[in-house]
This record gives sequence, C-alpha cells and structure tokens, in this order.
Amino acid sequence: MPDTILIVDDDKSVRYSLERMFEERNLKVATARNGEEALEGLKEKLPDLVVMDVKMSGMSGLEALREMRKLHPKLLVIIITAYGTTDTAIEAMKLGAYDYILKPFDIPRMWRLVEKALQVNRMMKTVVAYEPRGDEEKIAERIVGNSPEMQEIYKMIGQVAESDVTVLLRGESGTGKELVSRAIYHHSLRSNRPFLPVNCAAIPDTLLESELFGHEKGAFTGAHTRRIGKFEQGNGGTIFLDEIGDMSLPTQAKILRVLQEREVQRLGGTEHLRVDVRLIVATNKDLEKAIPEGRFREDLYYRLNVLSLRLPSLRERREDIPGLVDYFLKRFNKDLRKNIVDLSPETMQRLISHPWPGNVRELENVLKRACVLCKGSRILPEELLLDSGVAKRIGLEEGEKAERRLDKLLDEVYREIKKVSQGKNIIALVEKALITRVLREMKGNQIQAAKILGINRNTLRKRMEKFGLKKEVNISQHCS
Repeated sequence: MPDTILIVDDDKSVRYSLERMFEERNLKVATARNGEEALEGLKEKLPDLVVMDVKMSGMSGLEALREMRKLHPKLLVIIITAYGTTDTAIEAMKLGAYDYILKPFDIPRMWRLVEKALQVNRMMKTVVAYEPRGDEEKIAERIVGNSPEMQEIYKMIGQVAESDVTVLLRGESGTGKELVSRAIYHHSLRSNRPFLPVNCAAIPDTLLESELFGHEKGAFTGAHTRRIGKFEQGNGGTIFLDEIGDMSLPTQAKILRVLQEREVQRLGGTEHLRVDVRLIVATNKDLEKAIPEGRFREDLYYRLNVLSLRLPSLRERREDIPGLVDYFLKRFNKDLRKNIVDLSPETMQRLISHPWPGNVRELENVLKRACVLCKGSRILPEELLLDSGVAKRIGLEEGEKAERRLDKLLDEVYREIKKVSQGKNIIALVEKALITRVLREMKGNQIQAAKILGINRNTLRKRMEKFGLKKEVNISQHCS
C-alpha cells in the first residue's frame, strides 16, 4: 500500500503542485482547503503524513495542528510557512510539528523532508514482533530466532519495555539493534507518543548538537532562525540514538545533562527547557576500551549502562539461519514478485557455514541478490554472492581466490567493452547494460528496478530516456 499524504492549503495552485509532485512519486494524496476540512477528513481516514500551510482562511494551520495533536499524538505534520523569520515556525514545532519548510520551497528539499518523515512514520506504525510465535503473515517486521541466545533477548525486551529507564543496546553492525529498539518502543508505555531515531554517525558533529538540542537565531553561521531540536520535538516520547559511540565528547556532556537534569539548552540560548523523553541508545563500539582512551565519558557510560542488552552475532546463533532465510524469502517473494519456494540443501549448508561478518543485514542482502538472480523456484549455490559484495561463487571459499577471480572477470569485461566502445563512454555502456538487465529481471517494473539499482524512479526514467530503453525493454503499463 502506498503512503498517504494529506495536503492542507487554501491556495488551489499550491495544492495542485504538491499533489502532482507526490503522485509522481507513487504516493496517495488527499487534499483539504482549510483546517476544519482537514480535521473532518481525519475522522474518516488517518494519513501517514500531513503537509499544511500556516496562514489559511478560517482555522489557521497552528490551530489545526493543535487539534490534530490532541486527537492523534503520533501524527506527523510538516508546516509550510512564509514567516520563517518570526516565531510562527517555532510555535509550530512547540505544538508538535515534525518540521517546517519556508515558502517558496525548494522541491528537492521538500521531497527529502517528506521521505524522512514517512520513514519515521513507518517506524512508529510498524510493530516489531519479537516473540517466536504468532501469525507471521500479519507482521511486517519481526525479530527472528529460536536459539537460546535470542530467547534471552526476548525475555529482556519484555522486562525493560514498560520501565522508563535508559536502555543500552550493544552488538556488531547488522545484528538488529534498531529492530530491538523499536520492539522496546512498541511495547512501552510511551507507544502512543512519537519515536524519533537519530543516527549519530551519519550527521556531522557540528550539526548533531543542533539536531538534538536545537539552536537560537544567530547561534552559528547559517542559523537564520531559531530551531527546535529532537529532544523538545519528541517530548513525552522515545528517542533512539544509534551509534552513540561515535558522538563527540562535548555532545556526550550535553546528553549526560539531559539524563541527569531532564533539561536541554538550545545552542546559543540561555533558557533551560524541561524535557521528558525515554532514551534508547545503541553502539557497536567497545565503550569500556574507549573510556581510558579518552573517547567516551565514564560518567555517561554508567548512566547509559543501567540496562544493557547485548545482541548476539549471527555466528553465535547459526541454528537461526534457516528461520531467517524462510522469513526473508517470504518478504522478497512479495516485494520482487517472485515465487521462490526454498534453497537447495547445498545452498543452505553454505549459508550456515559462512562467517557472516555483516550479520543478519549481510544475510538479508545476500538473499535479496539471490532472489533477483534466481531463474527458478529454488535458489542454487551459483546464484549466491557472498563476502559483502565481492563477486564470488559459493564454491570459492577463500577470499583471495575470489578477489583474483573478480579481477580476472573485470579484465575480461573491460576488454570486451573496449572492442565495441569505439571511443564511446565505457561507463555509459555498462550503465545501460545493467539497467536493461535489471528491468528485464523485474519484468519491466520500474519501481522494483529502481529499488534494486538504489536510485529513485525519476532518476531511472531519466536514464531510460537517455539510453533510449523504453522501446528496447518490454515494459507493459500494468507493470509500471
């Protein structure tokens, strides 16, 4: 089912422009001319996201936002305003808006903001099941595993979920720390309030403080308006700080203050603002080692380490691999429109014996690629690519042999392309061939092809037009 966006604006031309933009990106769109009409529409169907103007005839956007938040605390609302230099946008954030954007807005920036909001909405709405029972067909996401190690994780989730203490999730990359954080949230007493994830490693340190705590106008170069941070925005809810081990010492000190005093201070501000949030943090770093090296605060470590869950690596629970394979096959059959029944015994054995340095995430990616390449109803060993993207047939067990094989293969591909390139752009030739192959594998489905290629649908269409692929690839209307 496509995500649904409700556009609320009394300007018909703005509604039309936004409606076209969102529909082109395969989203379902509803519109309302004012706040009263929007609130009435929420009684019939709750959208995944609301994009609403502030200044409207009748009920203003701020008044409508206040009522929306009373009725549906988890509803995400992006405010459009032409008054970013005043307190209007700030008031909107205090009332619980997800974010705001200024008129005239930049389309790419608007789309990035909408994509991010929809992703957060899916995290809040999609319940993560962790008990190894129940109707799996009705669960979009679940933590899979019946091993003793995972049974202990399930027990701990049940024990910590309804308490309000900080939880520290530890484990290698790809072990499922984000899923566990969401499972704790969905089973907590704050599940009817927002869940806001922040990846501390993905945001430059100079911007992370502003993202978390907000800033006052003029606090730094480019701070043209005051901004509300995640702690204020998520007041009453849960904040998930992923990769907290990568956080700088000054930012760690501010997180410590939040835990001790339950208050934040915006960058460049003097006011101490009370906040009530539940903190779940995760790291793949060795924090005990980082403390004597001066990379992590000891006092913050003890504040975070009250309740700690260590997620086992996939190497430690190999007996869960068949169950994970079955779960991923069901998902990919649906997403990729495949009908793959199982794996050959040899394929399964190779998966079980693989070291899995990337853990469950690596297994998921390997199986997804195998599903794309699979030509029948059973995945065979030669349809697997292991070692995190190194093109290695499953029979080649040594990494050095695989790398030499890949180098040799690339040399052959290069020589063949060079023969026919005749001065043409080799990268363009490879790109055209790859896009053509993926489109044919996906039977012309542009949405699925874009996902496999890691680009959006509009980019794919532009590439198809550039290479003249619309006629070359057999694409039926019902597939696109």
